[in-house]
Amino acid sequence: MRWQLLLVLVEFLLLVSCIYTAAMMRFGGPGHQAPYEEVLPWRGPLVALVLILAMASLGLYQVHLRAGWLGRLSRQGVAFVLGGVTLTVLYYAVPPAYLGRGVLGIALLLGYLCVALWRVLFLGFVDADLFKRRVLVLGAGDRVAEMIRMMRRKSDQRGFKILGCVPIGADPISVPAPMVAHPDEALYEWAIEQGVDEIVVGPDDRRGTLPVAALLECKRRGIAVTELAEFFEREAGKIKMDLTSPSWLVFSDGFNISTTRRVTKRSFDVAVALCVLLLTWPLMLLTMLAIRLESGPGAPIIYRQERVGENGRLFQVLKFRSMRTDAERDGVARWASKHDTRVTRVGRFIRKVRLDELPQLWNVLRGDMSIIGPRPERPQFVDDFNIRIGYYWLRHCVKPGLTGWAQLRYNYGSSLEDAEEKLKFDLFYVKNQNLVFDLTILVQTVEVVLFGRGAR
Repeated sequence: MRWQLLLVLVEFLLLVSCIYTAAMMRFGGPGHQAPYEEVLPWRGPLVALVLILAMASLGLYQVHLRAGWLGRLSRQGVAFVLGGVTLTVLYYAVPPAYLGRGVLGIALLLGYLCVALWRVLFLGFVDADLFKRRVLVLGAGDRVAEMIRMMRRKSDQRGFKILGCVPIGADPISVPAPMVAHPDEALYEWAIEQGVDEIVVGPDDRRGTLPVAALLECKRRGIAVTELAEFFEREAGKIKMDLTSPSWLVFSDGFNISTTRRVTKRSFDVAVALCVLLLTWPLMLLTMLAIRLESGPGAPIIYRQERVGENGRLFQVLKFRSMRTDAERDGVARWASKHDTRVTRVGRFIRKVRLDELPQLWNVLRGDMSIIGPRPERPQFVDDFNIRIGYYWLRHCVKPGLTGWAQLRYNYGSSLEDAEEKLKFDLFYVKNQNLVFDLTILVQTVEVVLFGRGAR
């Protein structure tokens, strides 16, 4: 969204300014050299970039972040601590990038205060109707009512304001009465008078009922015309199957995986997997030692389990063992419960911080998995879901991933209903995947690891 780009740009400039201000405060007194020798033209932007990435990893640029001001300030504080630690490690690895501890400390404090104040002002402006897209909905039936119900929260409507819903054809009016609109003149004239930016088309039955000529005139005059399913997908970040049709899935953009995309994704997977291995191998050794000390000699450290991969191909996923060796002695596949008694003491910890997933980096290097994608499920569950959940097979159009869009937007799933909800996010990823989206998910996964969301 445009407001997100503006938020990032202004915060980047604010942080750079804070770094130069900190240098002035630290070295700008009488008898000191110009402080710019301390920060140089590229050191300030480097620090600002690291802090921006840290805030992004804590979800502070998510459109639908549902957190109060205390939660936002806490996340921002964790992000600045994370950014400070990252910069400290970076300075040891790249000495020319070093920034004095005094300057860095002052800059982090100033930056935290300035960003917090800016966000109070900015989010107040964003939530004001003046800065939202003005949307008119054609249709007032069940499909539109379901969309409104699903996006009823303030955070869901941060980018738009629904001016009203115009009944079409013989559809029953299912939306709240105050939202019903009855234009008393030509649609395009009324839309221009009301300052409509976008018309969303969503009647329950559109056969012979759509005002095609009026919609074309609106498009000619610069008003965007969007189908309801596409609008919901864009604003909610997931695909609502109740609002779609098979033809929409066939003819909509997305679900196309080109050769270029395959090459870039594979290169991304290998590069990230090697970097993570390089950073986490000491943690992997400690995890192996902890499992051995708890379970004793002879007990397996690595757990292998059959999962469904790309195009339904089966493969053996690797994990550090977090359950007792007799967890499924009867051979029946079971969901992990919230307080699962089968989980060992070490297993409970490594699940919480996601250390148990690290051996899957080998699956990534082998080509069984990607870094980003839908999480792989067991064949027993997949067979059941393919029967009971429509279009579930579409999530296997891509390789499963270590992390994914559904893991960021939904908690751990342990039921058919959870699988249905996560499918909406998985299909959104499959339909809209690209390298930038992968990078966004990878950065925000840090939030999941730090706060333990979804771990079980």
